[in-house]
Amino acid sequence: MNQANTPRILIYSTPTCPDCRALKEWLSQQGIAFEERDLTDPKISAEAKSRTGVRVAPITIVGDEVFYGTFASQKPRLMKALGLQ
Repeated sequence: MNQANTPRILIYSTPTCPDCRALKEWLSQQGIAFEERDLTDPKISAEAKSRTGVRVAPITIVGDEVFYGTFASQKPRLMKALGLQ
């Protein structure tokens, strides 16, 4: 995927979250760069809650779009947002 055409991707995750690991592995396999923030840090958790209104992991932000829930539920919408469909 052409990184120049990819919107900024931010993932709020936790170290022990299986869906977080699956999401990050999938993005890496697609060659898509992302920034990760650790929700176990109280400041990061508060930032995520303020920005998205949810307290779950993973939370994925692509440009201005917010996705949350299991990786399986996020993947189809992420594929569309990233132009992978």
